[in-house]
Amino acid sequence: MQRLTFLLACLAMACNSTQKPVTGQNQPSNPVDDATVFAETITEGELKEHLYIYASDEFEGRETGTEGQKKAVAYLTAAYKEMAIAPARNTQEYLQKVPLEMAKLPNGSIRIGEKSFDNGDAFLTFTAGSGTYTEVVYVGYGIETESYSDYGNLDVRGKVLLMKSGEPISEDGTYLLTGTDQPSKWSNMSEAIGKRREVAEAKGARAVFFVDEGNFSRYKRYFDNMKSNDRGQMNLKSDDNEMQLVLLQPEMAERLYPEWDSATEATMVPADLEIAVVSENEIIDSENVVAFIQGSTYPDQYVVISSHLDHIGVNANGEINNGADDDGSGTVALLEIAEAFKAAADAGKGPKRSLVFLHVTGEEKGLLGSRYYTDMEPLYPLDQTVANLNIDMIGRIDPKREGDRNYIYLIGSDKLSTELHELSEAVNQEYMGLELDYTYNDENDPNRFYYRSDHYNFAKNNIPIIFYFNGTHVDYHRPGDTPDKINYDLLENRTRLIFYTAWEVANRESRLKVDQVAR
Repeated sequence: MQRLTFLLACLAMACNSTQKPVTGQNQPSNPVDDATVFAETITEGELKEHLYIYASDEFEGRETGTEGQKKAVAYLTAAYKEMAIAPARNTQEYLQKVPLEMAKLPNGSIRIGEKSFDNGDAFLTFTAGSGTYTEVVYVGYGIETESYSDYGNLDVRGKVLLMKSGEPISEDGTYLLTGTDQPSKWSNMSEAIGKRREVAEAKGARAVFFVDEGNFSRYKRYFDNMKSNDRGQMNLKSDDNEMQLVLLQPEMAERLYPEWDSATEATMVPADLEIAVVSENEIIDSENVVAFIQGSTYPDQYVVISSHLDHIGVNANGEINNGADDDGSGTVALLEIAEAFKAAADAGKGPKRSLVFLHVTGEEKGLLGSRYYTDMEPLYPLDQTVANLNIDMIGRIDPKREGDRNYIYLIGSDKLSTELHELSEAVNQEYMGLELDYTYNDENDPNRFYYRSDHYNFAKNNIPIIFYFNGTHVDYHRPGDTPDKINYDLLENRTRLIFYTAWEVANRESRLKVDQVAR
């Protein structure tokens, strides 16, 4: 740690001279109170110095819960102390403990009448569960919104629910929930499970049996890979009363309720059902790192800027996956953005709204650190959180992309707030002149990037988001993702764009409007 502290001290004394911008960049004039003077503290040199440490072999790939991840956490906390930026409330020296556990693939069976089925065959589950039941509750599509419910008036506390994928269609062929020929998010494969789980958990269900052939095939590949490699699944630690989710093949649903695919009303169904699935869990020690700058005018409104601090560690051959781009680039960008805002605050130039600098753990294990922050322990109220700007891989160039290298992929900017999207476009036009590429902005894009980084846990709570991303490359999740391959001029420009956008969101007079609430 002495070497890290020394390097941080060197960084604090480093010259903040402006680096030469990429050709074509449109820079405005620099009045004393303009954001530009603070954006210019974000430099190639400082980004590079940070990243060569953060993505070094010493950090051992920063896998969640390992000694390498602890070194990453220590580096970040030392950096914030050096910059004299305060820790977030309810943290211990910037640390928000995230309770995690590693569960081995569960073993066991489900018996329906005289027929038993094994996990990984006719059903899939990644969590343990047990119990004997004399009935199940069929709830159709398992959907509940303000204007529609598949549950009727049934009390499902402590019950096993049976539900199917899809959503209701009107007689004219339109989707009932949207009133159009386009389905709602309840039919989106990436959200189908999570949305139904949230409703069922809120109603106190003990287990959900979900018939979804698309997701079954998807999770079966994951299940088989875990089984062949004897791997565990990391997740947020649960209590003994956690609801169990089970993906069923149609043949099991048929045995429970022969009319499952055609019935339209919720009903209690007699059953002879026994669940006997067990798992072994290991506690994992991990944490988010969270720093804070209080707003001067609207201190109780919050702009969260995030990146993930973890990566995938060391592979089976002993090679270190350094994760310079994923997400070392986002991590060091966040440090530089924080430093720029601290310089502005020290100069009496804002921000008007409070800023939360959130480095999350467990992103590579399933967005766990951000899910803990949003779903279990928000350090600041979600209903007062104005926006989330999430940074995940912004240091490289997508080899599949054609055109100017001075680009950035934007995902999600128009999903919840028209104002945020328009603000983002205007900021870029005024300050940076990057090509804003929306190739991956479609929620149905086969890459599913909208659902694969930490912004999603904010978006699902109707908080406007922007996800900044450079695309994947040959070194993605490989030992070749090293700091010498980062394009530091692009990293500087992209980081400055995010700073300018955060500046405008934090300092505008009116709070961003949410006018595109998810269907």
